[in-house]
Amino acid sequence: MVELISPWWLLLLTFIPLQLYWKAFLKRRGKWSLGYSGLDWIGEQELSWRVKGVKSLKWVKILAFTLLLLALSRPALLDHQDVVKQEGIDILLCLDVSESMRSLDFEPLSRLDVAKKVIDDFIGKRQHDRIGLVLFAGNSFTKCPLTVDYNVLRNSLNDSETGGLEGGTALGMALATSINRIRHSKSRSRVVIFLTDGVNNAGEVDPLDAIRISKDYQVKVYTIGVGKRGMAKAPVVSYAGRTEYLMMEVIIDEEILKKIANETGGLYFRATDPDSFTRIFSEIDRWERSEVSSRKITEKKELAFFFLLAALCLLLMVEITSRTCFRVIP
Repeated sequence: MVELISPWWLLLLTFIPLQLYWKAFLKRRGKWSLGYSGLDWIGEQELSWRVKGVKSLKWVKILAFTLLLLALSRPALLDHQDVVKQEGIDILLCLDVSESMRSLDFEPLSRLDVAKKVIDDFIGKRQHDRIGLVLFAGNSFTKCPLTVDYNVLRNSLNDSETGGLEGGTALGMALATSINRIRHSKSRSRVVIFLTDGVNNAGEVDPLDAIRISKDYQVKVYTIGVGKRGMAKAPVVSYAGRTEYLMMEVIIDEEILKKIANETGGLYFRATDPDSFTRIFSEIDRWERSEVSSRKITEKKELAFFFLLAALCLLLMVEITSRTCFRVIP
């Protein structure tokens, strides 16, 4: 894209047709030339290249004048570039994989099955965020560190099953592990999404201590209690070593989950069915969005020098040729 910085200089181009008209007017009035004897009676003859050259010098001067005015108007070549800045956030998913997560509140799917499906959909909606996964039961560990390789993260999520950790539910330990994993992040926003279906009954870290750690490192925690209200089919291992499902009361320590969320700036949710689970993650996705900003950069390259150089070359050519091969007798 070409822009003229001082376009008003082009108004002087109007003098070119005025000058041509004035010369033609004077010539018609007989005031532009002196009479002399000629060979007009012979008829039209083909002009020599020198005569054509002399006549063309006038147009070369006009072209040089036009280029000079274009140089004065300061043409510039503009290159517009839209620079988009996208700053992601760091999200740590902390998922309970204790045996109780096999309960069939969302029959025929278990709590863990639905949680994995909803989390997978949530990951698919993110684009520029680093996301990690921590699993916990009676203790906790990092299944996948913060990453933008969502395929690796999804594979880690799909491989997550119950039975691989010590029994129990260590809420404080799980939250402390998540904070320790995300605390060195330099992202503008650090978030932990904490899913559990039980009460704190294991681990060496008290949930209240984990809350203080979260506040110290400015980590926002969204807590989700997984399980419907009332009774649900829960897995129980019989004396014969077989797993049976019995109706048992769903007990979730909502008080401590609400405290974790409130004191860290997050929110508490209760997922009682697959639809509410989906709505919860949609709500979190709406609240925790990446920052996307754009700015326009314009690079300007002035072209006046090239027009000025071309005009000077044309005027130099006119001056040289008018004194040599196109020289005329006054």
